[in-house]
Amino acid sequence: MTAVVNDYSDDVMDFDEVLEHFDPVMGMEVHVELLTRSKMFSTSSAEFGDEPNSNVDPVCLGLPGALPVVNRQGVEWAIKIGLALNCEIAPYSRFARKNYFYPDQPKNYQISQYDEPIAHDGWLDIVLDDGTPWRIEIERAHMEEDTAKLTHLGGADGRIHGATASLVDANRAGIPLIEIVTKPIEGAGARAPEVARAYVTALRELVKALGVSDVRMDQGSMRVDSNLSLRPVGTEEFGTRTETKNINSLKSVEQAVRFEMQRQAACLVNGVEIIQETRHYQETDGTTAKGRPKETMADYRYFNDPDLPPVLAPAEWVEEIRATLPEMPWVRRARIQEEWSLRDEEMRDLVNAGALDLIIATVEAGASPAEARSWWVAYLAQKANEAGTDLEGLAITPGQVARVVALIGEGKLTNKLARQAVDGVLAGEGDVDEVVADRGLEVVRDDGAIEKAVDDALAANPDIVEKYRAGNHKVTGAIVGAVMKATRGKADPAQVNKLIAARLG
Repeated sequence: MTAVVNDYSDDVMDFDEVLEHFDPVMGMEVHVELLTRSKMFSTSSAEFGDEPNSNVDPVCLGLPGALPVVNRQGVEWAIKIGLALNCEIAPYSRFARKNYFYPDQPKNYQISQYDEPIAHDGWLDIVLDDGTPWRIEIERAHMEEDTAKLTHLGGADGRIHGATASLVDANRAGIPLIEIVTKPIEGAGARAPEVARAYVTALRELVKALGVSDVRMDQGSMRVDSNLSLRPVGTEEFGTRTETKNINSLKSVEQAVRFEMQRQAACLVNGVEIIQETRHYQETDGTTAKGRPKETMADYRYFNDPDLPPVLAPAEWVEEIRATLPEMPWVRRARIQEEWSLRDEEMRDLVNAGALDLIIATVEAGASPAEARSWWVAYLAQKANEAGTDLEGLAITPGQVARVVALIGEGKLTNKLARQAVDGVLAGEGDVDEVVADRGLEVVRDDGAIEKAVDDALAANPDIVEKYRAGNHKVTGAIVGAVMKATRGKADPAQVNKLIAARLG
């Protein structure tokens, strides 16, 4: 076993060895920012990306005498999420004050829900990479307000450790937030990291399908906290858990769970006590770093917020909201898979790559499934990899990809020219047609110009002409290449081939 030489180590145990001794127990807490126009308890704009501290008001700044008012849209969308997660919707729920001091909370308390959440006792069925089904039990989905955003200066990777100053942007304070909490996830064993990733992937896909959040993990509109503890194999009592905070990518969810399993196991076998604490995931090396001791519920001194009335959700309203639920992602996947004749592994690859929704939207904009798949999983996936982002992070829309496909179909772009057009859109040069016009990419249709390029190429390659007339018709590739070079790739290859054949009889 790995030796631990300090009293609170980040040394790790081999993953297979962890499983010989310990059984992991997980809990996932996912925070989802809603796309409402205003904040949860005030009228300030909830727009992302505005100038720091420009979307603020007395309520979200915690100024004396300011009173909150509940955002009806936020409540409706909370119910919508709860219904999609098969939760029971409480006809009566309350907001509470969660008391703590931190610079990102101007009021020194957060408006949240405690013992009376709006949604509880649900589940989400997920599918692992090999097709294994798994049910994740949902304990609750409750409403709260987001905190302000802190930017730490002088520390490594923007972390507070080693920082010399911290800046507060209160634009995010008060944004409607839904926290989705699972019940303990037991029995996953070696697949615990995979289960965690698959759950967050499925939840992200579900919430996005509801249209209530853009679930951009890179922008913080979906943030994941993973709780993990280990217990000796064959025992039932849970171990002491740690909570890894604010994980912001699907890959990182899996890595954070895996690392904590290895780190905690190394501590336990060497007699090092696991402390209930928060930890921070380090994107640079896939490890977690010590944060602060984890508070208990009693430390937060929850009590009902006296400024907010109870939230009433009559059965009639809940059923009206239920009627607005879209086709669930897993139902749509099954339908699309059958319509497009995809194998199970092909569908899983599209889902895991984050390409399925983009491909569907491209098809809805006019492209064929084959064309849409080709662009998103080949050329655009390559561009996303080069940019260090995911497909959704690319500066091109499904509608723009469909327009490129249409121009190819109309004969106005070759595949090579189409890639140049896409490059221009990705570079921010404008919409597809603007890029095609500005870069002069449209296929040349001037028969005279193309005929001259063909005649010049034939005259410059008499040996190829001789071989062709001798019966070797495969040699025309060099002639086509010469014509394409002369026309800067703008000639229609099919037209060029026809002209060559006509010239050579």
